Amino acid sequence: MKALSFAVLVVLYLSLNSSLNLLNKWSLGVYGFRFPFLLTSCHMAFSFCVLAPMALREPWEHHRATLRKQWKGVVYIGAFMALNIALNNISLLDISLTLNQIIRSAIPVVTCVLAIVVESRYPTGQELWALITLTSGVMLAVWQGTVSGKPYAIVFCLVGTVCNGAMMTFSGKLLSEKLDVVRLTFYTAPVSLVCLAPFYWMYERDKFLVYLPTHYEGTGFIILVSSVNAVCYNMVHSLMIKKTSAVTTTVLGEVKIVGLLVLSAMLLGEGKEFTVKMTIGCVLAMTGFALYSHTKIAKFRENLQPRVISLAATGGSAAELQPLKGDAGVLHRVASNSSADKA
Repeated sequence: MKALSFAVLVVLYLSLNSSLNLLNKWSLGVYGFRFPFLLTSCHMAFSFCVLAPMALREPWEHHRATLRKQWKGVVYIGAFMALNIALNNISLLDISLTLNQIIRSAIPVVTCVLAIVVESRYPTGQELWALITLTSGVMLAVWQGTVSGKPYAIVFCLVGTVCNGAMMTFSGKLLSEKLDVVRLTFYTAPVSLVCLAPFYWMYERDKFLVYLPTHYEGTGFIILVSSVNAVCYNMVHSLMIKKTSAVTTTVLGEVKIVGLLVLSAMLLGEGKEFTVKMTIGCVLAMTGFALYSHTKIAKFRENLQPRVISLAATGGSAAELQPLKGDAGVLHRVASNSSADKA
C-alpha cells in the first residue's frame, strides 16, 4: 500500500510539474501574457488565501510558537523561492534557453552540497557519482551546439540555481522537523509575495495596466487556472521532499526533462532532431538515475532489516541491538550465552 501511494505521489508530482511548466510557457509566450512576476505573485496570494481556512483551524498560539521557533527557515524558503523565480526570469531576457537549462541541470548537485552544509546529510560515494552522471547526461541531452548570453544574465541564472537548491534544502530541514506542508506553504507564500512585489512594480506594472483593458477574460482565465495548478504543485512538491529528500526530488525533476525529450521525439515527430549526442545524454542520465535509485533502495532495505535484543557477553544486564542473522548468527550466540549462564 505504501509503494502504491508513493507511486501515485510521484505521478502527481511529475504531472503537476509538467502541466505548470507548459501552462506558464503557453501563457507567457504563445498567448502573450508577458508578466511573469505578476503571475507568480498571484500564485502566492492564491495559495495563501486557499490554505488559510485549513491552517487557521489551529489556535493562533500554535502558529505563534511555530513561527517564533522557525521564522528564520520560513523567511529563507520564501526569499529563496522568490529570488529563484525572479533571477531566472530576468536571466531569460539576455540568455539562451539552452544555456539556462544546462546551468539549472546542476540543481541536484547544488542541492546535495547544500544538504551537507545545512542538514549535515553526507552522500555516499555511489550517490555522488550517480548525481554527477545524471547531471552530465541531462546537460548533454539539452545541449544544442551553441549558447549565447550576456555575463550578467549568466551570473543571475547561476545565483538563481543556487537559490533553488537552498529553497529545497531548507524545505527538507523544516519538513523533517514536523512542519506539515499546509503550514509551510501558508507561512512562506506571504514572504515570497513581498519579495516578488517590487519586481512587478518596477518591470511590469505600467505595461500590465495598458494590456489589461483589452484582455480581461484571458487574463482572468490564465491567473485562475495557473494558480490552482500552482497551489496543488507546491503542496505535492513539499510532500515529495518530506517523503524522500530535497536531492531525490531534484533527481526526479531531471528525469522529467529527459522523459519530455524522449516523448517529444516519439509523439511530436521530432525524431529527426534526436541526435547521437542527445541519445548518449539520455542514456547517461538514465544510468545515473538507476544508480541513484539503487543506492536509495539498498539503504531503505538496510533500514528495514529485522533486529533482536541480545545480552552482551560482558555487560551482564546491558542489552544491545544486533541484526537477525539466523542459526549461525545472533540467535545461535544468544542460545550459547543462555546455556553458559545455566552452567
